[in-house]
Amino acid sequence: MSEKIVLKKYANRRIYDPERSTYITLEQVRQLIKEGRQVSVIDAKSSEDVTAFILSQIIVEEAKHNRVLLPVPFLHLVLQYREEVLAEFFEKYLELTIQNYLIYKNALDENFRKWLDLGRDLSSMAGTSLPGSPQWGALFDLFGSPEKKSRGEEPRS
Repeated sequence: MSEKIVLKKYANRRIYDPERSTYITLEQVRQLIKEGRQVSVIDAKSSEDVTAFILSQIIVEEAKHNRVLLPVPFLHLVLQYREEVLAEFFEKYLELTIQNYLIYKNALDENFRKWLDLGRDLSSMAGTSLPGSPQWGALFDLFGSPEKKSRGEEPRS
């Protein structure tokens, strides 16, 4: 992962990027994060860390454009229990949970890709193509298409 970039937030709500020597928008901050950069935002006057505020503002801006990340019932829970119950959960478990989810999702995606490649390899070794291959056709017919079921057709054996 790339090194952390420290941005400065000024009283006029502008954010300064010292790497580029220019002011950037919230969208550009979001893009930096999407590219894998870690950002820290410091208030230029007070030197207070305002990263959480800026990142929350990015999420709110996305919600305005119908790109809702957090479901409404979850937001209700956050507002209802934020300090009493959820502070510890967010600090200790949420990041770890998301990181583990991404690790397992990537592993599953990779294994599925390998499974598909193996099927293509087996099909080509048998001298048949996957779509017309009788051994694979029977497997996929088990699931049947909705059109075949609506016409009363039975899966091939």
